[in-house]
Amino acid sequence: MQDTYEVIRKHKWEIIATFAVAAFLIFAMTFLIGFNDVLETLKKAKWEWILLNLVLEAGIILVWTVRWKMILDVVDTSPKFSTMLMMLFASLFGNNVTPSAAGGEPLRAYLLREVEGTPFEIGFATSTADRVFEFLPFVLISIIAALMLLSWNIPPLTRIFVIIMIIVSIFIFGILIYAGLRKEIITRIMISIAKSIYPTFIRLSKKDIDFSEIREKITFYISRFSTGFITALKDRDVFLIAFILSFAMWGLDMLRMYVCFGALGVYPPILPLVIIYTIGILISLLPLLPGAWGIREGTLIALFAVVGVSADVVMAASLIDRLASYIVPTIIGALAALYYGKKVKNRSNNTPSSNS
Repeated sequence: MQDTYEVIRKHKWEIIATFAVAAFLIFAMTFLIGFNDVLETLKKAKWEWILLNLVLEAGIILVWTVRWKMILDVVDTSPKFSTMLMMLFASLFGNNVTPSAAGGEPLRAYLLREVEGTPFEIGFATSTADRVFEFLPFVLISIIAALMLLSWNIPPLTRIFVIIMIIVSIFIFGILIYAGLRKEIITRIMISIAKSIYPTFIRLSKKDIDFSEIREKITFYISRFSTGFITALKDRDVFLIAFILSFAMWGLDMLRMYVCFGALGVYPPILPLVIIYTIGILISLLPLLPGAWGIREGTLIALFAVVGVSADVVMAASLIDRLASYIVPTIIGALAALYYGKKVKNRSNNTPSSNS
């Protein structure tokens, strides 16, 4: 199985292209809003609030590490906290640089295996279970937030978009639950769907990929997800604590976004902020661009306009938000990924050959 490092290397030009598209979207929106307006708004930012924003993001990542470590301890002995924290940062790098945000969980399992000797199956199951806990409360909150948003006087196009996102969220949520409980049935369904689109994919991509390889990957990932899902459910105490930690992370994220606006001297109403930012996070799940850069900003600008927050303030707040939630973790994650990549390579070079 390809590790995340190899996937990034193999698809580096596609990744660069998606970042270029995202940068263009941000540039275009800033141009339409007015560069001077956004810059003048950013100049007013209070640095102590920006620092608080970074501290809150650090708190989210620390709670995230606690949750993952607790889940891993259910099925195996977890490494020390600092090791898991750095592995989590490396996985954030894998997620943040890939449009589908799907590189992080395999990378966590890969690092656990290569560095700590934890079987890949256990590492992937626990990292997937960790994501299940993140997804469950978020879907519930996002659906409630989206339904409340529909009661607002918003443009028809935005309303249609939100309805589509609700449907997609419910569909994904249902698929994930079903995959966790009925892996054999969902595996057959996914293989059948993959088989129907396989000829078109091969024709468009012009890549020589045998369908047996695709079948194997579908079976592997669904099986590991099901294992992770059942792992997350079997210990009631862990389930309850992890669920509470997930809501705590969501609450810290909401507070962090409020701080982003507060740094600019703007204090939007709490309930609309929660609803809009939750929709913004939902948009970030779209597997189109890394971190949904540009797409999420455009959505936030359109929705905050309904509650009277100007576009230049929303864009400036979003950039402050991205500094803490995306840019800094990605940089730290890249350093962690390079460190572990070098460590794994050195260990491989120092391992005696079986022929010696």
